[in-house]
Amino acid sequence: MGNEIDLHLGKRLRRRRRLLGLTQQQLADAVGVRFQQIQKYECGANRISAARLWSLAEALEVPVGYFYDGLAASAPVEIPPERGEGGEVLARKETQDLIRAYYQLGERPRRRLLDLAKSLHNGAEAA
Repeated sequence: MGNEIDLHLGKRLRRRRRLLGLTQQQLADAVGVRFQQIQKYECGANRISAARLWSLAEALEVPVGYFYDGLAASAPVEIPPERGEGGEVLARKETQDLIRAYYQLGERPRRRLLDLAKSLHNGAEAA
């Protein structure tokens, strides 16, 4: 089994692939490997080389640094039960649809939408 970094990279790979609605086979075809290799990357069984990570980042339309986001602060994020029902909020279809739609926007509209969401959240806390 892989170490903590391999597991983290694999989780980030799986998350991004799913957000884009890609199958393991589609991603494998895009980077020139077999789908079994994508499976091994996602579960952390195989290390991702620098060159392969670069190819995966291009195929998934993210910077290479995306895979390392959150690695230093590896403490689990707690979602309040009333909003996340024990963390299952990310598994909901509604959440995945929202995230897909968000990433289909350009960078500027994404920032504006994020600012709007934050201001709505802050307004709800103040009320």
